[in-house]
Amino acid sequence: MKKSLTERDICTQYITLAIVKAGWDLHRQVREEVSFTAEKIIVRGKLHSRGKSKRADYILYYKPNIPIAVIEAKDNNHSISDGMQQALGYADALQIPFVYSSNGDGFMEHDRTITEGVKEKALTFDLICHVAFGQKPLTRRERANNVRKLDYFTKYGENARAVLDALLDKYADEGIQHIERMDVLKVTPFDRFGSPVEIVKSFGGKEKYLQALNDMEELLYQVG
Repeated sequence: MKKSLTERDICTQYITLAIVKAGWDLHRQVREEVSFTAEKIIVRGKLHSRGKSKRADYILYYKPNIPIAVIEAKDNNHSISDGMQQALGYADALQIPFVYSSNGDGFMEHDRTITEGVKEKALTFDLICHVAFGQKPLTRRERANNVRKLDYFTKYGENARAVLDALLDKYADEGIQHIERMDVLKVTPFDRFGSPVEIVKSFGGKEKYLQALNDMEELLYQVG
C-alpha cells in the first residue's frame, strides 16, 4: 500500500503527522515546500534573487527566522536515506545544522554540528523532539508504559485490551510503523488472541479497531 503512494502522499500521511506528534508547532515552526536560492529564502514567490531556485520539502524552525532542521522526503520505493545528499546541499546553502531524509518508514539524521565520529544515524521521529526542545526524548518503552498508566484500555473488553497491550509492546520493540499494518495481527503474540477477523470483531469491527489504534498512537505522543 505505502509503495503506491506519491512523495506528496508520504509527506501528508506520514512525515507531517510525525512532525506534529513529535511536538512541533505546524503553524509557527514548520514550513513545507520552501523555495530558496543559495543566498535567500523566497517567501511566497515575491522575492526575486539571482541563482537557481531550489525547494526543500520541510524546514523546521527553532524560533522565527532561525531554521534548525531540513527534511527531504522521498516516496516509499526509495530507501530511508536516499534524500540525504539532496538535503545536505540545502542545509549547506542555508546553514542549517540538522538534516533528515525520510521515505515514510522512519528518518535518517545527519548532525552537521559533529566534527568527529558518527554523524548519521537512522531513527524514528520519536527522537527528533530533542532538536526543538533541548531535552532528552522519551524512549518508546517509556512512552508505552506511560500510556498503560492512563488506564485507557478499561473501556474495551478483555481480548481487545490484551491486543492493545501487545501492540504497545510491539511499538516499544520495533516502532510505530510496525503496529500500523493490519498484517501484524497474523504474527505472534497476536495469533493467541484469535484470527485477524476475530481480533477486529472484538473491537466491534475494523473501523473501531483502527480508531482504537489511532487513539493509542495519539496518546503515545501526548504523554511525552
